Amino acid sequence: MEMPEKPKKSRLYVVLVAAVIISVLIGGTFGYAIGSLVAGNGISGLQSRVSDLEKTVSGISPGQNDTYLLGDNVSLSQLYERVNSSIAVIEGIIVQYDIFNRPYYSTVQGSGFVSNLTGQSVIITNYHVVDGATNITATFIDGDTYAAKVIGTDAYADLAVLSTNASMAEYEPLKILSSSTLNVGDPVLAVGSPYGLAGTVTLGIVSALGRTITESTSGGYAIADCIQTTTAINPGNSGGPLLNYQGEVVGITTAIVSGSTGLGFAIPSSSILREIPSLIANGSFTGHSSLGATGTDMNFRIAQAMNTSVTYGWLVAQVTPEGAADKAGIRGGTSTVEVAGTMVVIEGDIITAIDGARIRNGDDLSTCLEENTLPGQTINVTVVRTNETLTLSVVLGERVPLT
Repeated sequence: MEMPEKPKKSRLYVVLVAAVIISVLIGGTFGYAIGSLVAGNGISGLQSRVSDLEKTVSGISPGQNDTYLLGDNVSLSQLYERVNSSIAVIEGIIVQYDIFNRPYYSTVQGSGFVSNLTGQSVIITNYHVVDGATNITATFIDGDTYAAKVIGTDAYADLAVLSTNASMAEYEPLKILSSSTLNVGDPVLAVGSPYGLAGTVTLGIVSALGRTITESTSGGYAIADCIQTTTAINPGNSGGPLLNYQGEVVGITTAIVSGSTGLGFAIPSSSILREIPSLIANGSFTGHSSLGATGTDMNFRIAQAMNTSVTYGWLVAQVTPEGAADKAGIRGGTSTVEVAGTMVVIEGDIITAIDGARIRNGDDLSTCLEENTLPGQTINVTVVRTNETLTLSVVLGERVPLT
């Protein structure tokens, strides 16, 4: 008979069902425990981070926030309050004479800031702000005005140093950080007196580095390694500080391009750090090296006109007789051609590197000489001459200080 087999199957089914139910209960309990543990750890971690943030916030008070940063936020109002008392309005009088030798007067106005790099508090500004000016004054944000005396200048770097008889309590020096720390895209701000509006702050970014600019007071020489910025700069801003978001000076606002939008330039703070001690002690700076040559940037069209494959570098147009380049055997151009509507002196040496560092254009050349060399130093200059690459040893000369 087959009847006894049926109860055995039924009992087996019951056992299987019971096993499944027990497994589900155990799994659920275990999963809940694990989930609770993970959630607990997450909540504990979040509470810890909140506690740390509360401690950070509680430690910040006006006047003590040296970096003016909290996460991705910047306390610009605190930064402004910190630096504004260090900025001065610089004014002077220019005396000129008409054809009948009768004097007439005009005023000049710019900005400046307090520094103390050598143990002596001074005001730093642009050379072009005080060039030819008399009766110079410095006015601080509290309205106190003092007669100012020019104690040092360098027209090649557009720098000037002033002293006043203000009390030490009036001076609040700003920290100066080397501009070599800057990167394109870094946020910056300028504080100055555009159109005489003292204590004006504008914001922007570093839009380029290593630019060269020329000014009427620089004797035709390029001012090297300048900072290009989108920070709004207007007449009267000249001489004021360009600051990072830690309140440190990284440059001196100096120039705008007429008709441009968001295109300004600043003298790099590396020039300040290099020159100010000499300007204070000696009244001048004599560390500008000279190659003794003029030229133009290479490009594709000039390369075609010269039948060369070199499309970068600095094409030497003329060398100064008995100058550094001339003594080293660097050659200037020998003919003139029209390239894209411009007359260009060609067939001269193309400078492509200095001490192994690639020279793309005149900006690179000026920056390399300004930042890395001194008069009397010997450098190795790589040139391309009629499609042949040569390396020449050059003993740099010294620029004669402008008076």
